[in-house]
Amino acid sequence: MSKKHLQGFIGFGVAGNFAHHLVQAGEASDFVNVVTEEENAPKGIFPFYLPNSESFLGTYPLSSETIEYPKDIKEGNLQMEPEVALICEVIYEEGKVVDLIPNFFTAYNDCSIRKPNAKKISEKKNWGENTKGISSQIIQIDKFELGGVMDNYHIASFLKRDGKIYPYGEDSPVLTYNYFYEKLKNWMIDKLNNQEDFGPLEDLYTHLKNSGFPKGLIVSIGATSYTEFGENTFLEVGDEIFVIVYDNTKASFDVIINLLESNQELIISGASILHQKII
Repeated sequence: MSKKHLQGFIGFGVAGNFAHHLVQAGEASDFVNVVTEEENAPKGIFPFYLPNSESFLGTYPLSSETIEYPKDIKEGNLQMEPEVALICEVIYEEGKVVDLIPNFFTAYNDCSIRKPNAKKISEKKNWGENTKGISSQIIQIDKFELGGVMDNYHIASFLKRDGKIYPYGEDSPVLTYNYFYEKLKNWMIDKLNNQEDFGPLEDLYTHLKNSGFPKGLIVSIGATSYTEFGENTFLEVGDEIFVIVYDNTKASFDVIINLLESNQELIISGASILHQKII
């Protein structure tokens, strides 16, 4: 699946789908007035890319190789967000979303600027080309439910700085997402049709309509919790980042970190690997 192919897909992200991430990212206060259906429910969905939009969200931000450091922010405000992204087909009937079909998944970096005064989540998410990360290793989904290919996958992430490797996010099984599989899919369908413009969130249906009801959707489904290092370390020019979505029946966290620390080629059976340099 090529970059050119994905440029026709609309891009959304799920906020608050892993325990503790919003607190660690300093964003929990943004959602203080957002009421959710359940205590552990995600907070909402935000846009990061709107095809053909004349706003800043109309710039295609995804890259498999680089993150361009924003020119207009102070040092110390850029943070990796290691996630899984789903590549979905959107089914409409009578102008409403009636189904989502997740066909592929991949390693993803929802790289974000920490802007304390941003009014919308999307203001932190797209500052030009090469500002988000998506692996070119895309894995087909057999069924988006228990018993499917995704059951055994974990998300691990690392920062390489001055030749040293640091775990950045907690090694997290995808099954520990607060909402996943059918529950996540049904929740997303509801939000795509009904989420209102409120607080840090936006009216998603209007975005879908203005984008011509795209049939393709890239959705990042939530960042893992950070390690203590990741929570307190922002990205710098020259850093390298790794997000590795791996099958824990074929590899382990220890094997992966040993490969990285020994500077060996990252060949991991069944994995989706994202490796980006901050430039």
